[in-house]
Amino acid sequence: MGFAKPLHISVEDLAAGRVDRLLGDYDPDDRDVVTIVSLDQPVDDATWTRAAVRASSTDRILVGTANLLPSPDPASDGLLEALATTFAVGGAERRSAVFVDDADAHALGLAEAVAQHPQSSAVFLDTLRATASLAVPEALTVESLAYSTLLGGREFEAWLGDRTPSSPPHVTEPVRLRRDGDTLRITLNRPERRNAYGAQLRNEFVGALTVAEADPGIELVVVDGAGPSFCAGGDLAEFGLASDLGEAHLIRTRGGAGRLVGSLRERIRFEVHGPCVGAGVEIPALAGHTTADPSTTFLLPEISMGLIPGAGGTVSLPRRIGRWRAFALCVTGRRIDAEAALAWGLVDELRETGGAAAEAG
Repeated sequence: MGFAKPLHISVEDLAAGRVDRLLGDYDPDDRDVVTIVSLDQPVDDATWTRAAVRASSTDRILVGTANLLPSPDPASDGLLEALATTFAVGGAERRSAVFVDDADAHALGLAEAVAQHPQSSAVFLDTLRATASLAVPEALTVESLAYSTLLGGREFEAWLGDRTPSSPPHVTEPVRLRRDGDTLRITLNRPERRNAYGAQLRNEFVGALTVAEADPGIELVVVDGAGPSFCAGGDLAEFGLASDLGEAHLIRTRGGAGRLVGSLRERIRFEVHGPCVGAGVEIPALAGHTTADPSTTFLLPEISMGLIPGAGGTVSLPRRIGRWRAFALCVTGRRIDAEAALAWGLVDELRETGGAAAEAG
C-alpha cells in the first residue's frame, strides 16, 4: 500500500473543526490518520484556545510544524500540549517540541512511519496520554495492558512472520552481584547476547533488585553491563513465545523490573554504554540518575515491530523528555547519541564508563 501524503491545515482550520473524529466509522485499513498543523500563521488567543479544544477531542494524530515557534504563552502552549508532537526549526525551547533542520520533512517522515504501523502508533499515543497523570506503578499497569493488546495484533503478527521463537540456552550467572559496604553493584552479564533482556536475565535482575529494596543497609545500587553494550533490549529470539496474553501482562507487572527501579529511584544509578535499545533505554530512565558513556546511542524500535515500549518506556521516557519527544522518538525509530540524550534529559551525566568487564569463562 502506497503512502498518501497527509492533510496539511492551519491553526484556524483546526479551530474551525476541519479535523473530525474518526470514531463511528473507524476503518482498520485506514492508514491516513496523521494531519499536519502549521503553526507559523499568527492567530489570536481565542483561536489558539479553540484549536486546542479541537485537538484534544479528535482521534487523528495531529503533528505540528513551525519554522519559528510562537513565544511561550498559555494560549499557544495549550495547543502545543494537545498535539501528538511538534517539529520546529527555531523558537523558544520547550519539551512539547522537537527542534530539527527541516520541520516539514520530519513531519512527513513521522506520518509515513505511522502509516506503516497505525495500530501501534495510535495505541502508543493513547497510552502516553493515559499515563501522564498516574503514579509510576499504576502507569506501568496501563502500559502492560496496552502492550498485551498489541501482542495479539496483526502488526506484531506481521513482524513475527515466519520466525520460530525459542528460549536461548541458560547460563550460570546472567547477573553478577558485588557488595562493597553500603553499595550493591549489579552487572548484566550476558555479553555474548549484548545483555539482551530475556526471561532468564530479567528474572535474575529482578531478584537482585528485590534484595536491594528489602535491605535498608544498601544505600546505593549501581547497575552496569558487561561487554560491548549495556543492554540491547528484549531478546528477539523470545518474541512470540507468549501464548497467554493475560499471563504475559501479570509477568510484566508482577515480575518486571519497572516497579522495583521506580521504588529504588533515589538510591539506584545506571551506568550505560554502547548501543542501548528498548529495555536498555526504558529501565535506566526510571532511575534517579543515569550516567552514559559519550559513545552511547539510544534506540526505541518497538513501534516498527507492531508494539510499544513495554519495559516501562511509556512511563519513564515522558517523565524525562516529555511525551511529545517520546512520541516522535519511538514512532520514527530515530537513533540519538549521548549528547542529544543529555540535552533532552534522558541521561543525567556523560562520563567514560567503558562498561563492566565480562566475567572470564
